[in-house]
Amino acid sequence: MTRKVISAVALSLLAASAWAQEEAQAPEGEKVVITGQRPGPGLWKVSKGEHVMYLFGDYSPLPIKMDWRSHEVESIIAKSQEYLPKPSFGIKVGFWGGLKLLPYAIGFKNNPDGAKLIDVLPAETYDRWQALKAKYIGKNDDIERERPMFAADTLYRYGLEKNGLTKRTEVYAKLDKLVKQYKVKVTPSGFETELDNPGQALKAFKNSPGADTDCFAKTVESLESDIDAMRVRANAWAVGDMSKIASLNFADREEACKQAVFDNEAFKSNDKLQHAEQSARKAWMSNAEHALEANDTTFAVLSLSQLIGPKNYLLELQAKGYKVEAPE
Repeated sequence: MTRKVISAVALSLLAASAWAQEEAQAPEGEKVVITGQRPGPGLWKVSKGEHVMYLFGDYSPLPIKMDWRSHEVESIIAKSQEYLPKPSFGIKVGFWGGLKLLPYAIGFKNNPDGAKLIDVLPAETYDRWQALKAKYIGKNDDIERERPMFAADTLYRYGLEKNGLTKRTEVYAKLDKLVKQYKVKVTPSGFETELDNPGQALKAFKNSPGADTDCFAKTVESLESDIDAMRVRANAWAVGDMSKIASLNFADREEACKQAVFDNEAFKSNDKLQHAEQSARKAWMSNAEHALEANDTTFAVLSLSQLIGPKNYLLELQAKGYKVEAPE
């Protein structure tokens, strides 16, 4: 219970792979999302001599009715000596810290002082929210009391589902199952920072007005103008269309929502949390170099944004002298 509470507060919107909202509208033929069994994209290769690391590009949202299965991925996992999951970061509270959270947990999703969305959002943004709420959520008075970041998360999830897409994909779970099946060594690149006073942090979160209107506005904009392009991206991933995947840009919706957490009074003075993403990246890069030194074959996962985005990890590996090959 306590771990779920703090995770919901601090990490529910800290995803790293977001995509551009300025991408062109999808062709008419791509307004239907793909269904059935699909392989996903091919694998990137990083090599040092005879030692090879194969990288799988994870992505969401994906088609709800798509069943991912890649025989290529399974064959690589089967012969790998080590598996590197995506880098991750989080907040650790411990048992006693978790107990201290309980008195402050009720209502943490709501705006302070009983405010509603109409009170905290610009009028123009609120009007657009009302239209999208009617379209995707329907009547729901309780959500009007929630902080913009939490209302935005619900709206985004409902909007995706109504358009045949979901962020709750089974891809990562299937990868983990294959890794366990073939008994591959797992080397995580997780970074956890501990709150000095979890109860005080959650109390501060509840009482601070927050800085999440940008997160909300970008979510509204995304659902208004980007749904068709989302289908293009999801379909491209599902069939492994590398020409379309390589041409994608990256957006700032989820970056804005992540920043809304970091900028909250409860967390913005926590230096370790502010640098958690960089620390997780550094840990993953170190693990990757060690794996390439020690193993004949390594299997790893990164988000597509970490493979082809402007700050992708492969550029750093390439600069260090590793050979990098993209899938065809």
